[in-house]
Amino acid sequence: MGAMAQSSSTLDKIKSSGAITLGYREASFGFSYLDANLKPIGYSMDICAHILDAVKTKLQLPALKVNYQAVTSANRIPLVQNGTVDLECGSTTNLVERQKQVAFSPDIFRYNVRMLVKKSSGIKSIADLQGKSVATTTGTTSFRLLRQADRASRLDITNVPGKDHTESFLLVQGDKAAAFVLDDILLAGQIANARDPQNYEIVGESLRTENQALMLRNDDPAFKQLVDDTVSGLMQSGEMEKLYNRWFMSPIAPKGININYPLNAETRDAFANPSSKGI
Repeated sequence: MGAMAQSSSTLDKIKSSGAITLGYREASFGFSYLDANLKPIGYSMDICAHILDAVKTKLQLPALKVNYQAVTSANRIPLVQNGTVDLECGSTTNLVERQKQVAFSPDIFRYNVRMLVKKSSGIKSIADLQGKSVATTTGTTSFRLLRQADRASRLDITNVPGKDHTESFLLVQGDKAAAFVLDDILLAGQIANARDPQNYEIVGESLRTENQALMLRNDDPAFKQLVDDTVSGLMQSGEMEKLYNRWFMSPIAPKGININYPLNAETRDAFANPSSKGI
């Protein structure tokens, strides 16, 4: 852990500096991505905006400066650990093993890990990947989950990494990979944002139901309490479902595309019973 995370709490750091740094993703469409003006927007960013309001109120800092730091799947945990990022507003899975390094808000979304393929590929299940290349985004758990699911049949599968979700999708688009394995909601976003969305589909067994949350530094109970209270409050008031519908059931910037991903039973349960226990 970085010295900053150990020496003072996040709220103390924010109060003394008069600034907070939010981490964002550049290509997690719907959750955290760049609009036409290169401003980070999305469902996760909106939730973080409510947390910012809570921080301003608690610290009596109405003019709190907000800095933005782009993060990737590979560097997001180190940047939170070392104090560069105070709150990560992206698309990160809350894993128990990650809780040794960082802390998480209550789940803001739950989804299934599946495959994006070209409709013309004929791929319908994991078994159809025999001898093929599969794209995954560096720093995600996707390929490991695929290997675990495939333990019995021992398919010959080659992993082709992309640096972010858009690059991974382009590997399928350019026929450098037959499938892209990721959270189905993020795959739906990539398809919705493609030039030719009608050519792609999400198929196959669920490799795992995962839970997405905001990420913050470990061993910081005061900041975690503020984050937890804010997120749980949004869920209990019904505001979280409104944010959900804004980003996943309505046309969104920059192209007015509707991801059209109805609230699933798993996420509805997350809203009804806020939890950050992880999987």
